Amino acid sequence: MSRAKAHTQYKTADGIRVPGVTTVLGILAKPALIPWANRLGLQGIDSSKYVDEKADIGTCAHYLIECELKGVKPDLGDFSPNAVSDAENGYLKWLEWTKGQDLKLIGSEIGVVSERYKYGGTVDVFATLNGINTLIDIKTSGSGIWPEMRHQVAAYAMALGETGLQQVDQVIIVRVGRSSEEGFQTEVVGNLDKHFELFLHALAIYRLQKELK
Repeated sequence: MSRAKAHTQYKTADGIRVPGVTTVLGILAKPALIPWANRLGLQGIDSSKYVDEKADIGTCAHYLIECELKGVKPDLGDFSPNAVSDAENGYLKWLEWTKGQDLKLIGSEIGVVSERYKYGGTVDVFATLNGINTLIDIKTSGSGIWPEMRHQVAAYAMALGETGLQQVDQVIIVRVGRSSEEGFQTEVVGNLDKHFELFLHALAIYRLQKELK
């Protein structure tokens, strides 16, 4: 069981390396990041170090959730005590959300590659949720479900559908905060076709930029 998604390589069936969904969407402007980084700087906080620390917490939270879904005991030796403590906040919010729902795991941390469109990604959770085949993407961001998150899950749903594993009937983003102050949020993502269309435009721009370098 992998405890990290970073630097995952995706390849087509004939061995050609393809970009990951998050890498592709990295070309999109994120205006909110500029004032956010500025605020951290004014507080004397190194934004790069801050992001790395939060990424560790997010990885740990995903790992705890994956272990819970698979019914295995987590090995937390790779994570700092502070990261584990903060990650447990997100994990408890996940348990709160699943309580009272009929969730049957089909697969987690599923690496998928679109042979048609030539990109890859990793699906957090695919399960039947109250009888509906549902792709669940878990976010550990401090606030908000942002547009690029919707583009991301639309691309995942398309690639997962290509595998023929099972039909994807619903896509949900579950945002679990890393502290009680960061809250909890879920969204059933609509307009998946439009979000996927936007992703394809980003993919085309990404490839053109690569060609021009």
